[in-house]
Amino acid sequence: MNFFDRVQQLHALLRDRRTPISGQQLQDELECSRATLHRLIAKLRDELGAPILYEREPPGYRYRSDANFELPGLWFTPHELVALLTIERVLAETGPGWLGEQLSPLREKVRNLLADETVGLPDWSDRLRLLSQAARPAGPSFATVASALARRRRLKVRYRARSRQDARSERELSPQRLTRYRDNWYLDAWCHWREGLRSFSLDRIDGAELIDVPALDCAPAELDAALAAGYGIFAGPARDVAELVFSADAARWVSAEQWHPQQQFEWLSGGRYRLRVPYSSGEELIADLLRHGAAVEVVGPPALRAAVAKAHQAAARLYSA
Repeated sequence: MNFFDRVQQLHALLRDRRTPISGQQLQDELECSRATLHRLIAKLRDELGAPILYEREPPGYRYRSDANFELPGLWFTPHELVALLTIERVLAETGPGWLGEQLSPLREKVRNLLADETVGLPDWSDRLRLLSQAARPAGPSFATVASALARRRRLKVRYRARSRQDARSERELSPQRLTRYRDNWYLDAWCHWREGLRSFSLDRIDGAELIDVPALDCAPAELDAALAAGYGIFAGPARDVAELVFSADAARWVSAEQWHPQQQFEWLSGGRYRLRVPYSSGEELIADLLRHGAAVEVVGPPALRAAVAKAHQAAARLYSA
């Protein structure tokens, strides 16, 4: 435990006590020497203004009974600071620009705290590397969508669907939740045009306008049943179960992955790995299976097995000439 941690723990010990706590007990709790304890008390009392009193009978330290003292400003443990900065970096690297701008003052405060010699983590942000794969910009409507979601108001959006040659439509939505999936942002919403729950890719929303009408609320169980029952982001209700057998080499990686909350698995002879995954539309599942190549066999259902085989055959023809 470093000095920074001990200052915070000393404050917690004194704040929660109504009777004096002895110096020896504080040393034991803080795992420090008597000299270090005196430095901690001086830091807390003289620099941070804590109302620390020393009682002679019984001997010990306590906070003044009429005081309601809390540590000033941002005060976190090193682990909490690292977590905060990591979250900020995730948002800055992969989120929309406006979010990084809003968090800029907090980022500077956290970095200054990390640079404090008592923390000893001045270059943490330089040692954090985040790589996004196939990430798409969240688009210009993220702030409006997030505001509508937080305020529980409806949205009027212009949406360009990837199907049907970028067909454009105007829709009224009741936003339910934002989802970040594979480095991209999606909005789960009740579509008042389609009268059902849908997922919308934020990069395909050309414009969004907040409407001063309360949003329709859907229960979390209803959202999961409609949007998270099958495999992938555009899941829908699961209509079938894929049975997949991975080679021993691939099993070392796949066995540590969660493909779906309701997946089932078993180990087979030779280190092979059988995985059963509920799915609705096979497009996203097929794409993920193709990246495993010959390391996975689709045992069933027959339609999925045929689709994967057809995709492999088409790819093989490209290289057979």
